[in-house]
Amino acid sequence: MDKNDIAGICLSLQQIAATKFTKPEEIVSWFGAVQAQDYPMAKWAVGLRLPGSTAETIEAAVASGKILRTHILRPTWHFVAAADLRWMLALTAKRIRSASSGMFRQLGLDQKVFQKSNRVMAKALRNGNHLTRAELRVELERAGLITGDMRMTCFVFNAELDALICSGARRGKQQTYALLDERAPENAALSREESIAELARRYFMSHAPATLKDFVWSSGLSVADARNGLEVNASNLFSEEIEEQTYWMPHSISVPKDAPDSLYLLPAFDEFMVSYKDRSASLEPHRAKEMIVGHGIFKPIIVVNGKIAGVWKRSVKKDSLTIEKILFRKLNRTEDKAFEQKAHEYAAFEGKNLERG
Repeated sequence: MDKNDIAGICLSLQQIAATKFTKPEEIVSWFGAVQAQDYPMAKWAVGLRLPGSTAETIEAAVASGKILRTHILRPTWHFVAAADLRWMLALTAKRIRSASSGMFRQLGLDQKVFQKSNRVMAKALRNGNHLTRAELRVELERAGLITGDMRMTCFVFNAELDALICSGARRGKQQTYALLDERAPENAALSREESIAELARRYFMSHAPATLKDFVWSSGLSVADARNGLEVNASNLFSEEIEEQTYWMPHSISVPKDAPDSLYLLPAFDEFMVSYKDRSASLEPHRAKEMIVGHGIFKPIIVVNGKIAGVWKRSVKKDSLTIEKILFRKLNRTEDKAFEQKAHEYAAFEGKNLERG
């Protein structure tokens, strides 16, 4: 095995080349968590791994609470299966809170203030009442809490870490919040050690080949905790040294046969790219600034034979959309035809007609 094999294996284990799942929540659970910073693109991240699904299919899973969206892991927005949120949050919340403590202190937010904000939100959201951030802000201000200067963000963020609130059903294009107890009732708790081991198992089963550094980056765990999780799962994994790095992967993997001219339109922040510290197996390092801009903003990518060949962007109208490609190299005739096919698949997912740009 060499570095050229890594991307092909990732396309397989990440359920891009083919999938063994039939439900959105199964895809999310396979990964453990799926980054969902850009909500429409996050739906496509799940949908492209479920051929024939639509944006409405994924939306329904979110609305019903089978998939929840919250801040977790690194942290950033992630989709998490309802059955997994509590143990994952219990594992990562303390570390996330510690990293945020300086901002809380600067804004004058202490435990007493957070207890009050939690009480206000719990009362406002009870009995299945899903509220937008703006509606929650009104309730907090009525209770005498100051919500400006990032305080509103901190109130909601803290309530997520306290396992009080999570995403509710969308209201049009607006996210709502709901009580976690009403969306994901308590289930059997895992010990901290069990949670670390389970998170490591999910990561290396779905993201391999990957390094310890990749897992540390993706999970937000300390190096010591990540190493412990890897060691617990070592009997189900094997490692190979590739260009002086140790890559771990499940025993069941096989190096895929060459699939010439395979092409995929992956969304912004897709796990194929965002969940690794070292992305050089798929991305030429000098191209990073062309697809990763600002403070870690990942553009939608065009992947050809496991390598990033460019980025794409969409323009959406009422009943149609156009897709523009910005290529790092020219596509051949077969690849260009594959791009058109994938563009039509994406348009169908969104319930739109594809117009030529």
